[in-house]
Amino acid sequence: MTQVFYSSTFFGAMTLAAAMDAGRFGPHSGRRILLVSNNAAIPEITPSLDEAPGFAALRTRFDEVWSWNDIVDPLHPSDWKARIIEVPMLGRLLLSHLSLGDGPAELILESIAVPPARTVAGLIRDCPITVYSDGLMSYGPTRDPLPLEISGRITRLLHLDLVPDLTPLLLREVGVTPDPLPDAKFRSVLDDMPVPEGLAGEAVILGQYLSALDIVTPEEEAELHSGMLRALAARGHRSVLFKPHPAAGRRHAQELRKVAAELGVELSVAGETVPAEVCFQALRPELVVGCFSTALMTAHRLFGIPIATMGCETVLERLVPYENSNRIPVTIVDATVPRLAPDGSITEPPEVDLPALVEAVGFCMQSEAYPALREVAAGYIETHGAQARYFKNRRLASVGLISASPASKTAGALGRLRRVLTR
Repeated sequence: MTQVFYSSTFFGAMTLAAAMDAGRFGPHSGRRILLVSNNAAIPEITPSLDEAPGFAALRTRFDEVWSWNDIVDPLHPSDWKARIIEVPMLGRLLLSHLSLGDGPAELILESIAVPPARTVAGLIRDCPITVYSDGLMSYGPTRDPLPLEISGRITRLLHLDLVPDLTPLLLREVGVTPDPLPDAKFRSVLDDMPVPEGLAGEAVILGQYLSALDIVTPEEEAELHSGMLRALAARGHRSVLFKPHPAAGRRHAQELRKVAAELGVELSVAGETVPAEVCFQALRPELVVGCFSTALMTAHRLFGIPIATMGCETVLERLVPYENSNRIPVTIVDATVPRLAPDGSITEPPEVDLPALVEAVGFCMQSEAYPALREVAAGYIETHGAQARYFKNRRLASVGLISASPASKTAGALGRLRRVLTR
């Protein structure tokens, strides 16, 4: 039995390893092929996950490792997808290239709604699909509708249980059942990871790539990191580890070093390919701070490390369109994680009915795909009001949860006219 796995992140590869060790893919009795994709903006200068030093600890679980970038070269894997007329031919070519004969017995994918995973699912056909989560996004609705040829083959959703008592919305609209993975299996995967030299810090700052996603400007993202460092210094931390996002490049670390020098803080920088969880396990820091990174939840859930967030309110305000798939992760973190202030103080967020909030936001994001959540969303809005932090009045009106005001109707009509004239 041949199984084809796809991963674009080291975190995803570790999740696959934990699922294998937990027996979710049965005994290793046939070929296990890993397709690795480097989805960075400039993959030519960004290390792929199989080039990371820690990948050797995962490599033994696979019989073969192939680069999806090499297969679709010179096209970018996040942009390219086969035209409908090309699918049969390219599908046969891919099966031949991987020596798959008539196809694998199972296809295992992350981020199923978008390329490259969706492209792979369209080319490798006629087999069941397992989807595994890429972090907090699994708690949000499916980003784009899936064709029946793909959605009808999905049998399960594997995910780390990062937020207790919260059930993923991903693929619920097509009847897929979530299957949480044991925390202990993920921790055991980390036990085999090499610890790089030079890791040090009483506290950890998690970088993201918000400016690359056009959520904030590069200057604003640099100021966010600086604000986190200043707040940690105000709390008395004299040594801090900065863990940049693998796809963010080195600019953030360079800018943060200047601030650290001004504050008299010793700043260490983890390598781009070092998983944040390896840093947590090695250092057991006193505090981990970030914006809305999934690693905040793994730090607290897997290691019991105190965590704090900064910048969520800005991100919630800036995210466009409303159905942006980052909305649920930032909502979860904002609603549940203590907030770090510039003076170093930490305050708990207000109490919230998190399952109801997530389902209400999820309905507003994808109301047509999740009509069963309308009642929950309406109840939440009736009980808590249209909290501007999480909901926009125009969006609530468009999905029928509140009445549209005359001003919003006029604005909506002008917006539609503007789009027609632009076309």
